[in-house]
Amino acid sequence: MALAIYPAMSFSVFPRFGINNILTKALTGGSSSRIVPSVTRSTTQMNMILRNLFGGGAFEQKIDYTTLDFPGNELGESAQAGTVLVNSVKKPNLALATFAGGCFWGLELAYQRVPGVEYTAVGYAQGKEEFPTYDQVCSGMTGHTEAVMVYYDPQQCTYETLLDTFFDRVNPTTVNGQGNDFGKQYRTGVYFHTPEQEAIAKARFEKEQSKYSRPIASELKEATPFWPAEKYHQQYLEKGGRFGMPQNASKGATETIRCYG
Repeated sequence: MALAIYPAMSFSVFPRFGINNILTKALTGGSSSRIVPSVTRSTTQMNMILRNLFGGGAFEQKIDYTTLDFPGNELGESAQAGTVLVNSVKKPNLALATFAGGCFWGLELAYQRVPGVEYTAVGYAQGKEEFPTYDQVCSGMTGHTEAVMVYYDPQQCTYETLLDTFFDRVNPTTVNGQGNDFGKQYRTGVYFHTPEQEAIAKARFEKEQSKYSRPIASELKEATPFWPAEKYHQQYLEKGGRFGMPQNASKGATETIRCYG
């Protein structure tokens, strides 16, 4: 199946925190091109530019993955080793799956509610920069997309069920965004960890394409190292979100998910 490839947007919109497109204009000289930073083991080209513009600060702070609850700590260790887990190291009976559906808060809560899903973590996927932070990813410069890592018991929950949740939550024809969030860091996708997941996902994408006249824009790619997000983002809506109103994460819950809390 041939999937459409779309050009990157020339600027990003961040309604959650009001970051405007001044950064993009400064980095591109006002053109519509997107800078793709080179990857290094230390300071990246992107971080040097951001340091010059903003004087460092949050843009250079790394996440301490050892402070994250499981599975964030395990995922942080895996990412630093440059590996993609197929099963949990700590709980090898659990398989892993990665999905991106716009803002990761709402998608995570949707997966928390799925019976057979034991753990979830939000983070940054499919980018080239190492040790990405929220501020860096929001700049649109790292190549990552906000994503959810799902730890599930294959004896209790099938990969097909996880795909059901994904397609129930997203409009797969939307390019680089969902809902009110737009930018390459909000692009949607299914990122497979095994050949079995790949085959199941490809068949599902073909089935879903038959429902739309527009081509599916959601990515279908092999998973790359997943970098966990900051601790305050984890299970954000269950804990109350920005308005301090916890949302139901119990299995089988059907209440409408308030995406920003």
